[in-house]
Parts: sequence; C-alpha cells; structure tokens
Amino acid sequence: MTQAADLVLLNGEIHPFTARADASEFHAGPGADLPEALAIRNGKIVRLGTTYDVEFLAGTNTTVVDLGGAVVVPGLIDAHTHMTTTGRYLVHADLSDAGSPSEALGRLEARAEELDVDSPDGDDGDGGDTDGDDWILGFGYDESSWEESRYLTREDLNAVSDTQPVAAFREDMHVASVNSVVLDRLRSSMPDDDVETEAGKPTGVLVEEAVDPVYDAIEPGPDETRSLLSAATEHAAGLGLTGVHDMVRRSYAPQVYRGLDLDGELPIRVRLNYWSDHLDALAELGLRTNHGSDRVQVGGVKTFTDGSIGGRTAKLSAPYDDGDGTGQWVVSPAELSTLVERADDAGFQLTVHAIGDEAIDATLDVFEEHATDPGASRHRIEHVELATDEAIDRFGELGVVASMQPNFHKWAVSGGLYESRLGDRRPRTNRLSKLRDAGAPLAFGSDGMPLGPLVGIHWAVNAPAESQRLSVTEAIRAYTHGAAYAGFDEDRLGTIEPGTCADLTVLAESPWESPDRIREIDVAMTIVDGEIVYDGRGDASRL
Repeated sequence: MTQAADLVLLNGEIHPFTARADASEFHAGPGADLPEALAIRNGKIVRLGTTYDVEFLAGTNTTVVDLGGAVVVPGLIDAHTHMTTTGRYLVHADLSDAGSPSEALGRLEARAEELDVDSPDGDDGDGGDTDGDDWILGFGYDESSWEESRYLTREDLNAVSDTQPVAAFREDMHVASVNSVVLDRLRSSMPDDDVETEAGKPTGVLVEEAVDPVYDAIEPGPDETRSLLSAATEHAAGLGLTGVHDMVRRSYAPQVYRGLDLDGELPIRVRLNYWSDHLDALAELGLRTNHGSDRVQVGGVKTFTDGSIGGRTAKLSAPYDDGDGTGQWVVSPAELSTLVERADDAGFQLTVHAIGDEAIDATLDVFEEHATDPGASRHRIEHVELATDEAIDRFGELGVVASMQPNFHKWAVSGGLYESRLGDRRPRTNRLSKLRDAGAPLAFGSDGMPLGPLVGIHWAVNAPAESQRLSVTEAIRAYTHGAAYAGFDEDRLGTIEPGTCADLTVLAESPWESPDRIREIDVAMTIVDGEIVYDGRGDASRL
C-alpha cells in the first residue's frame, strides 16, 4: 500500500526546471509539457503528475492545497545577501526608496523621534537613560536616483541630531555619511585617504575602510542579532526565498542562526560565508565548506578586492567619467594570492568581491595561478559588474562561478549611476547573456538591494541592453539551480523532481505571461522541506 503524502499541491502549473536530454532546454516555460500537481513526504518530492494521479496520495492527515492555477517553481535562493542589514532596514530608518536628501533626512528624524533621544528628561523611549550612545541609523540611500544627486553630509545629519551619533549608509554599504558626533568619537581610527574632506574639514562622507569603525561601533549583540535575523528570515520567506547565502562579517550571526535552527525557528536555509579574517579560526575549529546541519551550512570565505562603482572605489582600468582616479584596491592582488592559497589548503571555497574590470582580471589571474581546478573548488567572483570580453570567456574556461545581482541593472538605465560614473562603458555592465553564452556558471543574488528575488528576475529579463538580458527561464534558473550549484547543493535543491528537497516558491501569476511586470507578481506561498513557511493566499495566515 502506497504511503500517504504529508502535503499535496493540486491544480497548479509546475515548472520542474529539470534538464532535457540534450541539456539545452529545461522543463519550464510556455510550451513545456508541465505537471499540474505534486506530492511531498518527509520533506521530499515523491510524485509529479496530473491532479487526478497525485490526489490518490492524499490521506486523512495530508494537507491538501488547491493552487487554483498558481505557478510553482523551485525554491528561490539568494546567492549573495546580508541578512543582518536586511533586519536593520526593517528596524531602523529604511532609506532605500527615499526620493531626495530631504526625504531621507525626514526618515532619520522620524527614527530619532521614535528613540526620543533628545528628550529633556533623558528618557530613550524604552524606559532607559540616554547617555549619548543611542545611535540614529538609516540604511540604503541611493543618491544616484535623486535629482539633487549627492551624498548626505555631516551638516545634513547634524540637523537630525547634534548630540547623538547619526549614520546613514549608502545602499552598497561601501559609503556612509555621519554627523559631527560620530567624527568626534571615531575620526582617529579612520584612515585619512577614506575620509572625504572639503577645505581641510571632513564632510562626513566615509568610504571603504573609514566605514569599518562605524560598523564596529554599531555591531549588535546576540539578543539584537537574533531579533534582526528573525525579522529578516521571516521577511525573506514572504518574498519567496527558501534559502540565502549570507555574507557575515563580524557579528553573532553564525551562533544565532544555529540557535534558531536548534529551536525550530529558522524558516529558510542559510549558507554562511565567513569573512577572510576568520579563516585561521575556522580551520582551527575543523570547519570546512559544506559542514553543518541540513538548515545551516558553512559556505565559503569572503574577501574583497575593490570597492564600489557608487563610491568610485571599484578598480577600473580607465578613470571614472565623473571623477579622478581609477578606484582602489581593498585587498591587493598579492594579498589575494596568499589568501587563495590558504583557503585551498584549508578546504574552503572562496567568494571574492570584484566589480571593476581590473579587479575581475586580477582575481581570475589568481584563481588560475593557484587553483588546480577552480571549477571543482567552485570559487566565486561576487558582482562581476564590469567584465571585459576576455574575462567573460575565462569564466567559462575556468568554471569560476559568476555570482551576480541582476537588480543592479537599475543603475544601467539612461541617465543612471553607470552612465554618470562609466560613460560609454555603461552597456558593458552586468552582461548576463554574454556570460551565459561563455558557459559561465551563473548564480543570482541581491546584495540586499533590495532582497526581493522577483525584482532581480525582473531586471534580468528587462535589462536595458540585449547583452544584459536573459529569458524568464534562464533568469529563474540562475536564482534556483544556479544559486544551488554555487552552494554545492544542486543534487538536492534547484529542481522539482522525485527525491529532491521540497523547497518551492508558489507565484500568484506566471512570469512567462507577464515578463514586463515580474517584480509586481505576488508570492502565494513559500515551502521549505515540505513545510509551508509563508502563506500569502487571500486571508490565509502564516502557518
């Protein structure tokens, strides 16, 4: 007698994304012979087929969901994000859609009022005493979208508060704006070259290593980290994400994730990419890439080479169009070479931030020099925003994963950030289809700008230039199987077939039928290990 399923989904449109015999197409999209139902038992897919066939597996204790024509794809995985920062967006001032400096400052002022940091009686709004340590924080501003396109300054933030520390972080997290209180406290620990000045005085704009002391000062403790990550992971499930590759730097995040996992309170899968500063400690503990539980795993070791295009610190082979210089090395090629050798010896995948063409070339050189088989190590380059034709071909030849953020195409529109910074190099940014054609392993993430995977899929399909675009099927595959491959998980995640984990994203509409509005499609349901972790159908509550 066939054992009943735990969960069956009926009357849907299921896109398995399994490869056809010649591997040139996938079981997805218009014209494919698609199943309409599936059954899940013990967290695994056990059957795909017609509603008539699958409903025979429904028993008395089976949860039965009528999808009503909704679209099911493999669980979406964000291959590069920062979940503590996402939690901060949800808790502190969210500046991500502020339309002007004044609107961003208004949100910071509202946050200051919430904290009541300047109240005469010293009450911080939570029953404690204010002693000057209540930071007013905002995250995610993007000056390139403002008519008055400029960074926030010390004077701007002094108007929010001249007694409490105020910091506003640019979307890319490579630039921060701070007030005079922060400069008075932390200026001595900031490298001079990364502190912007005007007439010899700091403007309050910090880049790269000058931002680090601010991060250190606001680093949340374990209790706050748990609150931030609980909020962020629940938010991620509501966006259709079944897993994330979290780039964790200082924080208590690893122990908090494991605590949430042990307590049964972690709704999605998490792959931890530790900062390179921790490589020796990780090796001493005996950890390696892919160690961990079913829900929380060790990923790679993360490092930088350069900065960001928004901060004019990405390392380019030719100067920026709107400023002097060609960017800067955060980690030099010589330092990177040593790190790759150490990571290989310790059994770690390496995830290397490289944005400018010079940084990308240098990283590929180091991988080719040291790694006997970079494809087997699945070393990754994060962002890959301005790769040359030669570099794109090398990704395919070496098997290095191109871990990219298609939502960055929002800066490639006419008049956008890339045009102002890069001029006629703008169409050569984030060339997804060129990388696909070169055979590069493509994995998509968001870098938290914003976290939503449907925003990224939308931009991959609707990018300004043809060389930057993918089909709907290709874009979803990079956010499912591609991200799973980047995390050594392609045998259990990224497709819908018997034996794979029941990680599924259910969409209220078909992205193939509405390619020009993918980012507007609602997530109907998110399923991880056969458990409904988000239910957005009608008045249904989260289960």
